[in-house]
Amino acid sequence: MRETEAEMSQRKAQVIYAPQRDQQPRGMKSIFLAGTTSAVDPPGADWRSTLTASLSDLPVTIFNPYRADWDASWVEDEGFPPFREQVTWELDMQERADLVVVYFHPATKAPISLLELGLVARCGAGKAVVVCPEGYWKRGNVCIVCRRFGIDMVDDVGALRDVIVKKLQLGGGGEEGG
Repeated sequence: MRETEAEMSQRKAQVIYAPQRDQQPRGMKSIFLAGTTSAVDPPGADWRSTLTASLSDLPVTIFNPYRADWDASWVEDEGFPPFREQVTWELDMQERADLVVVYFHPATKAPISLLELGLVARCGAGKAVVVCPEGYWKRGNVCIVCRRFGIDMVDDVGALRDVIVKKLQLGGGGEEGG
């Protein structure tokens, strides 16, 4: 029996970028990509793109806060409407998501990522997974928080897919469907 287009779209990842609110999530589960946004990797090697590509065959909705239009003109102040819209969107989508991935790149300090980890840590072990490679300046703190709250932590983005599939009970997304 052939799948309908609607059934096939249910098996493919959907990405919703900030500040979109009008798209209805169609994935069975949803993931928010928290963490380093600085351009520290070679072009085409951004961790969010790498992870999204690895999840592309799964029935998930990915909330991606990356904004191509963010530049030096943005004032990081509550009174600056685009900034307020961005932060509000991120908080809303983190609450809405079934899973929050928090990534700490060793070349960054990522204070907002630490804040994001703090926000999600008390939500329960099933709500987050952390990527914290050797070399991140506060790795010890991150390890202790993850251990305290039962949060899975991996050393690299390559290990995330398997953890996400298991945590969200997606079954792998192969031909058998799960």
